[in-house]
Amino acid sequence: MQKDSLKKVYIDELRDLYSAETQLVKALPKLAKASAHEDLRAAFEEHLRQTSEHVSRLEQIFESLEEKPSGKKCLGMEGLVKEGAQVLKEGYADEVIDPAIIGAAQRVEHYEIAAYGTARTFAELLGEDEHVTLLQQTLEEEKETDAKLTELAEQINQEAEDAMGEGQGDEGPSHEPGKSKRRHAA
Repeated sequence: MQKDSLKKVYIDELRDLYSAETQLVKALPKLAKASAHEDLRAAFEEHLRQTSEHVSRLEQIFESLEEKPSGKKCLGMEGLVKEGAQVLKEGYADEVIDPAIIGAAQRVEHYEIAAYGTARTFAELLGEDEHVTLLQQTLEEEKETDAKLTELAEQINQEAEDAMGEGQGDEGPSHEPGKSKRRHAA
């Protein structure tokens, strides 16, 4: 593979990430607002702050490449954001809305982890050491956010299961479709 063609692929990947992050800047406040659990809301607010920093890092990389960040729409993130919006429209009970939101948010995090890992690898191959550092920093933050969501899921999903179980009297857990005993969003 020619170095020039890899650089084009790298820039395309960065534009995709830029689009993804700018879509998230718009979507995260909606997830925070819909979250019933205070810790989950705080986690989304913190991730919104981080996401704004991710956009700034990408802009710094584009500036060093003398390229514009715009020009591409991340269709993967667009789909994930739509799925998250759909979760909010499902009309889930207050006890289970947060586990549903966490599931949608973790799909986003896993997508970002894959994308930042790819971009960082391209930067390494191209000898863009400053970019590697910036992309690795963001990658670590995405992994930390995913771990935080998993930790919150363990607590919140158990609380949801307990709350739903209390409302069922002596019948025990429901075995109706869509009411699984899944405990982790990850």
